[in-house]
Amino acid sequence: MAPSTGGRRKTPIRWSGLALCVLLAVVGALVVVVAVSRAGDRVSVLVVSKDVPAGERLTGSDVQVASIAKDPAVATLDSSQRASVVGKRVAVDLRKGSLLSDAQLTPGGGLGDDQQLVGVEVKRGQAPRNALKPGDRVLAVTIPAQGEDVSSGETAKDPESVEAQVVSVGPPDASGAMTVNVAVDPSEGPGVAAKAAAKQLALVREPRS
Repeated sequence: MAPSTGGRRKTPIRWSGLALCVLLAVVGALVVVVAVSRAGDRVSVLVVSKDVPAGERLTGSDVQVASIAKDPAVATLDSSQRASVVGKRVAVDLRKGSLLSDAQLTPGGGLGDDQQLVGVEVKRGQAPRNALKPGDRVLAVTIPAQGEDVSSGETAKDPESVEAQVVSVGPPDASGAMTVNVAVDPSEGPGVAAKAAAKQLALVREPRS
């Protein structure tokens, strides 16, 4: 009878499996390093700290600084621009927590302290559709009230109109009506507001040139 070896057989080391484990460990470490590096690539930007309606002037308490991951596709304002945006008028309604950008601020020549803001609800066909933007100069033209008889024999005259400037444009509702906030001279504000409430205004955009 052959003598017993008295022990277990040794399993040969699989070097290929060991090398694969080492490679996976290295790749995992690199992934962690890249993730940490990207997480640290953050920028300080301006964020709206409370709701601000269109046409209002930004105050220091309306904006705050926040740190976000850098993304070139997202429009933001650097925190260093805080002093320059305070005091500017906003072109659209700002919501608390949203990022602040140049597109939300009224361009030069916008609503000033010597003007009044009037909301004009216009039906489909009473304003250029998808053609108005903050800063546009418009004519608020008086149109006949619903049911008003305009077939009189009097000599036709040009309709009354008031110069105004678009501050913000709301989205159209299901019927196509939309609200346009316009800035007008204080002497014209009450009259424009009364005609707007009576649905007797149409907006004509002036040439942008």
